[in-house]
Amino acid sequence: MATTNQVQLITYADRLAGDIPRLTALLRSEPFASAFRGVHILPFFTPYDGADAGFDPTDHTQVDPRLGTWDDIGDLSRTHEVMVDLIVNHVSSESEAFQDVVARGDESPHSDLFLTLSSVFPDGAKEEQLARIYRPRPGLSFTVMRLGGERRLVWTTFTPQQIDIDVHSASGAAYLESILDAVGGAGVTLVRLDAVGYAVKTPGTSCFMTQESYDFIGEFTEKARARGIEVLVEVHSYYKRQVEIASRVDMVYDFALPPLVLHALYTGEGEALVKWMRDRPRNTVTVLDTHDGIGVIDVGADQELGPEKAPGLLRQDQVDELVSGIHERSANTSAQATGAAASNLDLYQVNCTFYDALGRDDRAYLAARAIQLFTPGIPQIYYVGALAGGNDMDLLERTGVGRDINRHYYANGEVAEQLERPVVKALMALCTLRNDFPAFDGDVDASLEGTVLTLRRMGVEVPDAVAELTVDLESGAGSIELLRGGNAHTLEDLLGAHGFVAP
Repeated sequence: MATTNQVQLITYADRLAGDIPRLTALLRSEPFASAFRGVHILPFFTPYDGADAGFDPTDHTQVDPRLGTWDDIGDLSRTHEVMVDLIVNHVSSESEAFQDVVARGDESPHSDLFLTLSSVFPDGAKEEQLARIYRPRPGLSFTVMRLGGERRLVWTTFTPQQIDIDVHSASGAAYLESILDAVGGAGVTLVRLDAVGYAVKTPGTSCFMTQESYDFIGEFTEKARARGIEVLVEVHSYYKRQVEIASRVDMVYDFALPPLVLHALYTGEGEALVKWMRDRPRNTVTVLDTHDGIGVIDVGADQELGPEKAPGLLRQDQVDELVSGIHERSANTSAQATGAAASNLDLYQVNCTFYDALGRDDRAYLAARAIQLFTPGIPQIYYVGALAGGNDMDLLERTGVGRDINRHYYANGEVAEQLERPVVKALMALCTLRNDFPAFDGDVDASLEGTVLTLRRMGVEVPDAVAELTVDLESGAGSIELLRGGNAHTLEDLLGAHGFVAP
């Protein structure tokens, strides 16, 4: 079992196409069919439009009937590798099980499914123990609620609408296995463990990516593999911790790549990017954008040990300049959607489309995408990024949710309009090239001369296939040279990728 080494799309079914059958039709039509051979469908469970855009399901085993059925997922899996989210840390406060606990407290048969302060700290918690718990947002990880008429501190890592579950309880284990059975039965071959770093709470620790977390991931991965499913672990953390995590799981995200690419294109300095190209794990899914913001914690110093003991891939002043650069190039729209300016107060992300983060500069944007496509790993491109979309300030104003700036709803006919733009045509062509040219199953040779970055990929199954990307980080200009069987073809300008024919 191995994930196909081809480009995947990340998308909501409703925001790009309306529902799952229409998404399937779009993915089977050109240019999507050639550009994307797999798809990560963001949560389509019941309800897909809750407090956190589907990441707070009331029933994780059911497809929201407004979007489709498991049969629709199965149909899509006939032509595309399908990845879905397994939300292992929490369920919705509106779920039937939690509402029964609200009504009946410990008398509910579901009481062992949900975590409270006392279920993790039965003898009480000291101040230092509570202060040590890591949370990616301000405040402690608890919400006061009435369970069976009694005021309790319920564990809510993210929002009061997302109730953390006890993955080791009998109810928790049965619940998670029922989800695996549902997705496996629909032909899904890859699952993403959402927020899995927070799923295990161990007293006296940070409750984030502890040894117990690794043990849980390992046990869960074995259950998934037994059903023919591979596991992608989603964790934002210090880069050396990511390398360690990668050595113990099927796949991790390369969340350091987006800020390093932006830093290189902002400054013309590629040293940090080249170093990461040499040191990074290879069993990765590469992204520049997702449904969340652009992470910066992944290139900063270790938050626990500090920059003296554990420096980051970028210095703190470089991280600060990176964040300022995103705000400046997006005409300050990203600042209106980030941190205290909007809800979803993730402390480690800037909310902005990648296209706006590069000032809507088509050449710089295609250079960034080419770097992603030439980086070893499975490339995933977010639906807004696939269409070179800009920040949706109207949606942000309507919802007040910071991440909605990068979660546009495409109206009927709008996708077809965007596909006519030269930058979108070029990006689709680059994705097709990445899928079809046989040089991308080997490693990468990364080098830097002044401001010129060169990434060279050589085929393993087809050794005479070579692809070389050259990017002037200062200007954003990029070119690609392809070699095969003694024939060479050169793409002098990435904007001209549409219509380019490989040897």
